[in-house]
Amino acid sequence: MPSVDVVVVLRVLLVALLVFVPMISEARRAARHERLWQLRGGVEPADDVYAVMRLVYPGAFLAMIAEGLADPRGWSLSMFLVGLVVFVVGKWLKWWAIETLGPFWTFRVVVMPGTTSVSHGPYRYLRHPNYIGVVGELVGVACMMHANATGPVGVLLFSALMLRRIGVEERARDAILRRS
Repeated sequence: MPSVDVVVVLRVLLVALLVFVPMISEARRAARHERLWQLRGGVEPADDVYAVMRLVYPGAFLAMIAEGLADPRGWSLSMFLVGLVVFVVGKWLKWWAIETLGPFWTFRVVVMPGTTSVSHGPYRYLRHPNYIGVVGELVGVACMMHANATGPVGVLLFSALMLRRIGVEERARDAILRRS
């Protein structure tokens, strides 16, 4: 049987891969879409919180992973599995939203004049499924890493940013719809 140290390192590596490989893919996709919409006249509101979100999102995961690495004593397989399920469901919901939005999905708020709101896919049931998925990712990693300190702080901080971001998105969308 492997020593606890090997198990801790393997758990950290697994969680880091689960978090950061898709994050890199998402960042590339978002950047492609952002360039496309900016070239086509997309409007980006000045009051967006993206500059802060782009640091806090990966930072929250890093903090939770570091906490799990620094203090592995409270870790349990059952909590890891619960966290893994929550993470996978959150990631699935997020990717469903991303696929539904197609080229309209971006990290930045970029609104195109003449477009309408999406009302199919997960948007048929939820107003902001991408953000609900992100909360699932954060809660899942907090559980997997037994991040009792950084988990709640990361979830609350990023949730506050997402709530502010939702306001930015809705104001930008409403302004564009009024002009159309």
